[in-house]
Amino acid sequence: MTTTADDLIALVRAYNPRLNEALLRDAFAFGAEMHEGQFRHSGEPYFTHPVAVAAILAEQQMDDATLITALLHDTIEDTKATFTDVSDRFGREIAELVDGVTKLTNLQLTSTQTKQAENFRKLFMATSRDLRVTLVKLADRLHNMRTIKSMRPDKQVQKARETMDIYAPLAGRMGMQWMREELEDLAFRVLNPEGRNSIIRRFITLQRETGDVVQKITADMRFELEKAQIEASVVGRAKKPYSIWRKMQEKDLSFSRLSDIYGFRVLTATEADCYRVLGAIHQRWKSVPGRFKDYISQPKSNGYRSIHTTVSGRDGKRVEVQIRTREMHEVAETGVAAHWSYKNGERVENRFAVDPVKWIAQLTERLDESHGHDEFLEAVKLEMYQDQVFCFTPKGEVIKLPRGATPIDFAYAIHTRIGSACVGAKVDGMRVPLWTRLKNGQSVEIVTAEGQRPQVTWIDIAVTGRAKTAIRRSLREEDRERFVRLGSELARVAFENVGKKATEKALRTAAKALAIETADEMLAQLGSAEITSREIVSAIYPELAEKQGDEIDTKRAVVGLDADQKHQRGACCQPVPGERIIGITFRGQGVVVHAIDCEALADYEDQPERWIDLQWQEGTHSSENTVTLDATITNDAGVLGRLCTLIGEQNANISDLKFIDRKPDYFRLLIDVDLRDSEHFHRVFTAIEADSNVSALTRHRDPGLASAIQG
Repeated sequence: MTTTADDLIALVRAYNPRLNEALLRDAFAFGAEMHEGQFRHSGEPYFTHPVAVAAILAEQQMDDATLITALLHDTIEDTKATFTDVSDRFGREIAELVDGVTKLTNLQLTSTQTKQAENFRKLFMATSRDLRVTLVKLADRLHNMRTIKSMRPDKQVQKARETMDIYAPLAGRMGMQWMREELEDLAFRVLNPEGRNSIIRRFITLQRETGDVVQKITADMRFELEKAQIEASVVGRAKKPYSIWRKMQEKDLSFSRLSDIYGFRVLTATEADCYRVLGAIHQRWKSVPGRFKDYISQPKSNGYRSIHTTVSGRDGKRVEVQIRTREMHEVAETGVAAHWSYKNGERVENRFAVDPVKWIAQLTERLDESHGHDEFLEAVKLEMYQDQVFCFTPKGEVIKLPRGATPIDFAYAIHTRIGSACVGAKVDGMRVPLWTRLKNGQSVEIVTAEGQRPQVTWIDIAVTGRAKTAIRRSLREEDRERFVRLGSELARVAFENVGKKATEKALRTAAKALAIETADEMLAQLGSAEITSREIVSAIYPELAEKQGDEIDTKRAVVGLDADQKHQRGACCQPVPGERIIGITFRGQGVVVHAIDCEALADYEDQPERWIDLQWQEGTHSSENTVTLDATITNDAGVLGRLCTLIGEQNANISDLKFIDRKPDYFRLLIDVDLRDSEHFHRVFTAIEADSNVSALTRHRDPGLASAIQG
């Protein structure tokens, strides 16, 4: 552990014998003096934190200026030291870096309020001149997460959510995959300790049953490479708990059905050897279709290069293999930070390292098109996720998109005009719905029509910031009147909930209080979900706004219907408050409410006149929203009783329970649970899924139950 100036200097000298030792010692002494008498939550002297941050950056072989910034990063904010003091003693460059870290620390990144989002936007543009500010902040957050146990429980949760939402994706986007994984795992430990422990327990059980699989497969790979006379090193490991948990959520699989939980890395001397290794591995083991990615010929935007393949290894277990040169590996480990790397005391030029200025310019080139600061904040978050798929236009041009992208994202990536005129898509020659998730290597053709306009449902289908921004802009311009009408209805109901009327004067006053130019503009923003009715009511009746928390009558749970229209939740998808919804009208009967991703909606794709854009009423909903869960549990004594207790502990009620499959070793059953909203659903779902006797859990949906109003 680095605790003294000598320790830190020894760490730096190992990779940079030409360091400015005197300046580093001076920064250590200045930081220690400024933080004298200050202590961390753990009781340790405060200066141990900046020293630990500097050590993390020294392990990444960063330059002197970055290390000194780390030692001083809290001096301007938390001590009597000023910008001028730091500038006079250590130079303008370091003072500006310290000031940049201070500004980033002062932002409330979890807030979506306009002021915080505006600050984030300004800072994002300002720090584009020097990404070392961000590197120091990431190291600062990493050390804080490593020592988070000394904080209050509520603060731990707040910091962990902020880490999962902002800092871990940012580290990944910058190519610092090791840091992303550690930040995610530390946040996961706080946000879902039982889920994490469940995965670790299952890993231990698996290892007990199968032995050290990693060691066996590593030995097999080395044998094959030696046989092919390829000089390479092989390293294997089990994937991190959060990485496994995320795959379980994305693929809707239990741990026992998740196959590729082991990862292996092969490092070679040359690019040609990478492809020789690939051939040797595919000759020995069967490759898994659709799981091959060549990031050497198509590098990621942060400079990442590697070949990824998944093969069926020992006993049919799937293993993921990454193949790259040692030079590529340096960039894969340190990402954009490789630009500042030293080797043998010299700044080295790694031909694969990305120029940080060009990198951040690429990241922000479309973000400045965003309308409003909150949209920018959303777009930044969305663009931070680095996992990409590569698809082709009919002419063979490559389009890079984030994982999970749809044909709508593809269309907007080509041109905004193509996206706005999109009416359909063909993937590999087959017509597919617009919500289809694209995969690597697919050829995509966009079908357009003159006069077509973006639909409001596209916002939830698109995943890229560019597409979402363009759709919202079009909706604002072309559907403003509809949003104003919907906003008026939302405002009317919200004001009635607190015993007031949404008069023109009240709306004008609220708009002025919210710094929005006109009442119509405010209503348009309300109708397009950019602001909430609670914010509008609070602007002029703050003391009454809390009344909006009263339980909402089921008959008035949905906003967007005519006064005489009745509605019913679709039995096929069972939408709950908090989820995006669409209404389908039935002449003379009313409206059936569907979740936006309900498969049954495909039956009405050619009847747009029957679609109604709906929203859930804001506030507390009653526990009358039944959701059916499909659970597979072990046939052991007390398991079913514990399951019922878990659901009860989450203040949820079981309204029905049906066994659909009974075997000697397991039961499969459908459980009808009465819930308030989507947050309530996720709490119940997570509590059940984390139980070690639950081998599979899904949300049961049956498109065959789609119909008109029942009864």
